[in-house]
Amino acid sequence: MKKRFFKLFFLIFLSFICLSCVSEIDPISGEKTYTLLSTEEEIRIGHKVIPSAINENDGLYPDREIQNYIKEMGNKIAKVTPRKVDYQFYVVNSSQINAFALPGGPVFVTRGLLLKMDKESELAGVLAHELGHINARHHAKFLEKTYGMNMLLGILGIALQDSKYASAVMSLAQISAGLLQLKFSRDQENEADSLGVRFSYDSGYDPKGLLTMFEKFKAMERGGTVEWLSTHPLPDTRIKNVQQIISEKYPHSSSLIQDSERFRAIKAKIISTKDSYDYVEKAKKYIKSRNYNEALSLLDKAIEIYGSNYAYTYRALVNLNLNKYNNAISDADKAIQLDSLYFKPFLIKGIALTKIGKWRESIVSLNKAKQLIPDNADLYYYLGVDYHEIGDRKNAIEHLSTALNLTDGKRGWEADAQRRLIMLKKY
Repeated sequence: MKKRFFKLFFLIFLSFICLSCVSEIDPISGEKTYTLLSTEEEIRIGHKVIPSAINENDGLYPDREIQNYIKEMGNKIAKVTPRKVDYQFYVVNSSQINAFALPGGPVFVTRGLLLKMDKESELAGVLAHELGHINARHHAKFLEKTYGMNMLLGILGIALQDSKYASAVMSLAQISAGLLQLKFSRDQENEADSLGVRFSYDSGYDPKGLLTMFEKFKAMERGGTVEWLSTHPLPDTRIKNVQQIISEKYPHSSSLIQDSERFRAIKAKIISTKDSYDYVEKAKKYIKSRNYNEALSLLDKAIEIYGSNYAYTYRALVNLNLNKYNNAISDADKAIQLDSLYFKPFLIKGIALTKIGKWRESIVSLNKAKQLIPDNADLYYYLGVDYHEIGDRKNAIEHLSTALNLTDGKRGWEADAQRRLIMLKKY
């Protein structure tokens, strides 16, 4: 009887899995395949994580010419890829040496990585490699393997700006963190390398650019931290494999594009802002140690050198910590003008407005922040405070409850949130 029950259960489970699968054509092999996550769903999840990726990397680099250059070059390479998804390309402010992709098309390159490149074919190789991960569905396979479909579909189907869906909000936080720290297997890296070489060549670039970047990564690894290597393991066998692919399949690749005047002009622009960004990096260390006056001095210098720097965001944070709330709001507004996809200045502005009792204005700013990243504990706490202060009991309870569900217990406001909830639920 028990045996028959388990057999029946297995058949029902198998039927459920089959019904959940979507039939698609594998872009690499051209054969029919079955997947739990359709291309459309993969794209939608990738879109939801874009603001988190931008926020984790200090916002978008504030130069339209450089952003357009990366988009044009990325799209040129994407045209030769077999998978047609919503490709998007961004340069972010981070000084880390890194590039990464998200499900369904978004690709990010850091300012720090661009500073290490010497020719256009190296940039092409890195972009092509990340497009290799997307075309091989490595992110989608990670999602299918790691998270249940109920979680994924719940995130896709729920309007996350509504705080009552706390479980879906927390699920998105978990998935975002997983994707932004995703480590690929050696087999996946080899596949992305092979595709990256092919895409570089097919789009007119010398694929040896990827090889020279690998050699640079290995040299930099001996002298410090290369963030790209923490998610893209680079054993010597990978370099040998790429050398072999190029020599066997693309022996005449040296006649293709290796560099361009435009790349050199873009690199020169990035170098010209380096001193300004270096001051911000030093200031961030002082902020961490709570030496706010020293940080403020460095951030002033950064802005004096390059007025479009994301230093405004960190100066807003310093002013917030110094209780200079009007200054924090002014700096946050300048940061938002530079980058409307950057979550952090919206949050800082909202908190500063809460501190000076402008509850309704704070709600506007914090809700804009929530549209970008709906899984931040501080965001929900301050929204809960704002709604409490204006007498909106329902929203106050929902937001304070979500804040306590999301917190790591080290935010400093947990006791106040609990006190407010007890008070709100009494009446």
